[in-house]
Amino acid sequence: MSLAPKSRALYYALLSRILLLSLIATWRFLFRPYDTSASLNPPCLSTSNHSQPYDQILWPRVASAIESSVVWDGVYFVRIAECGYEYEQTYAFLPLLPISLSLLSRSVFAPLVSLIGYRAVLALSGYILNIFAFVFATFYLYRLSNLILKDSAPALQASLLFCLNPASIFYSSIYTESLYALFSIGGLYHLLSGSSTLAMLMFALSGSARSNGAVNAGYICFMALMQAIGAFFQKKRPLLAVGVLLAGFLRSAFIFAPFLLFQAYAYLNICRSGNREPRPWCQAKVPLLYGFIQGHYWGVGFLRYFQIKQLPNFLLASPTLSLAIGSIIFYTRLLRDNFVPSSLLEVKSKERNRSYDSVSTSDDMASSKGVSMLRQRRSERAPGECEPTTQISNQKKESDPNVILFLPFILHLAFMTFTAFFVMHVQVSTRFLSASPPIYWFGSHVLASQNSSYRRWGYLIMVYFVMYILLGSLLFSNFYPFT
Repeated sequence: MSLAPKSRALYYALLSRILLLSLIATWRFLFRPYDTSASLNPPCLSTSNHSQPYDQILWPRVASAIESSVVWDGVYFVRIAECGYEYEQTYAFLPLLPISLSLLSRSVFAPLVSLIGYRAVLALSGYILNIFAFVFATFYLYRLSNLILKDSAPALQASLLFCLNPASIFYSSIYTESLYALFSIGGLYHLLSGSSTLAMLMFALSGSARSNGAVNAGYICFMALMQAIGAFFQKKRPLLAVGVLLAGFLRSAFIFAPFLLFQAYAYLNICRSGNREPRPWCQAKVPLLYGFIQGHYWGVGFLRYFQIKQLPNFLLASPTLSLAIGSIIFYTRLLRDNFVPSSLLEVKSKERNRSYDSVSTSDDMASSKGVSMLRQRRSERAPGECEPTTQISNQKKESDPNVILFLPFILHLAFMTFTAFFVMHVQVSTRFLSASPPIYWFGSHVLASQNSSYRRWGYLIMVYFVMYILLGSLLFSNFYPFT
């Protein structure tokens, strides 16, 4: 009995997590971690430390194995969940994931504390939470893709690509990628389904997981603008248009609120506590700690990463950036081909006809000879193979007004790609762009194409995805640098 497409998407998501966790366990068994500092856990600066020594828990080996699996940024998230925000640089990690770990460890997984200790329970909570978040993010991606593409086959293929995405290791680790993807993609689905309030709440939660979640307010603004245009020009109701724009502004402000409130919390803790020396960012006109941390501690800034020594990192990020740029170009052309006015096309056609009429007789003979050769080449072309110049324009015989829905996705992806390349540590773009649906829609289009050159690119995409999963599960889990 074959599964329904939605069930298959869930099946792919679960299967991919099982395979990835098996890979991680295999690499951890075969190779010794490069850095074992993840297992170090000094006492909290405050008195709220809940960790127990290994001699006070029943399964110390299990606890040690779980704690030693926490690497890279996961160490920060577990530490914040256990001890709170102790140092200035820890405020770079937004609170949704640490709060979730703390709540789960004190409720659902509280009985395990006596068995493996509080810190191991925090880590276990993070792994389980992110696996479930990833599965539901895949489910939402399928539903969103089906809504946009209006075809279950490419929607399912896009979901499968998401399950195999190059940043998969981060979706099964104690990172914010899974929560961000769940609330971002889920918010998009509900927004396009007409549930603006639920979409607003999910976007706000995405902004509580990652700072770029606040950019999802752009989708709210786009939909509000489209509705306002319809109310003003079609329904002739200007007051309704103003109301729609005002509602869109308020919803956008609500999405930004979690990030801004967290910055205010940091300002009060560091700049107004009276227990610390004043920091330089406290005297700024806009005392934004997040930007200060990114620039001061990690060297993030416009063109600051453009150094010769960073060329390997640019190379590491080049496949993801190329795929993102390809997606932007493809859907931009699709939008252009759907919304170029027919009158403009007719004018261009007439201009071409005039230029053809003015050609000399000898040129006509050469042209006719060229046309006959072109027809001969077309007859020799393999069945199903289309000309490179018509890969996009021949997709749609008639203009589809729903294609406009691709526009906010492309604008969002373009902004994220620009930021990843020019501002951030470029290698982070592999996971920074991994929750962008157009990348997987474009990938599914390439894989399904009958064009031979497209098929070759499709094979390269799959090789790239699989290779990064293998490398990521090997390097990242053993504390080696990876994006």
